Amino acid sequence: MSPIPGSGLAKGLAVTLRTMTKKTVTAQYPDTQPELPPRSRGVIGLFEENCTVCMLCARECPDWCIYIDSHKETVPPAAPGGRERSRNVLDRFAIDFSLCMYCGICIEVCPFDALFWSPEFEYAETDIHELTHERDKLREWMWTVPEPPALDPGAEEPKEIAAARKTAEKLAAQQAQQAHQSEEGGTP
Repeated sequence: MSPIPGSGLAKGLAVTLRTMTKKTVTAQYPDTQPELPPRSRGVIGLFEENCTVCMLCARECPDWCIYIDSHKETVPPAAPGGRERSRNVLDRFAIDFSLCMYCGICIEVCPFDALFWSPEFEYAETDIHELTHERDKLREWMWTVPEPPALDPGAEEPKEIAAARKTAEKLAAQQAQQAHQSEEGGTP
């Protein structure tokens, strides 16, 4: 049986009419902000206080878009008779987002949790050279990073928190013991 001439056209027009009568689902971007999923990848935020200038992020970056400059600074000894130490001080931390492919390797390899994904995505520039953002701008984005999801209620306590709690309890017990001994020694 041969198809009726013009049946394809009629089907196409029927689809067009059905679509024209439905409400649109397109969100007009500048007027309506999109609903981003949690933990979406926007830009990379820098928590500068955690950065030790180990250069792992820059070495592991497949695009070589992270630029880090630092200098060494001598720190006086913590206790009398100790030796001086040297530490790296961050001078420049910049990411060229015109080269970045948003793979997240830099965030994964950072051993000190200095880099995080921020959901910010509105950082377009008119000049490609302005897409290299310095540490001040990266620090601003750090405050837009969402909190990580909460741990399961039945999960084990992280070992870092358990060790810190154990140390704090030990110090509190020592201080209480010293206070008790000073009270006994001070009363006639």
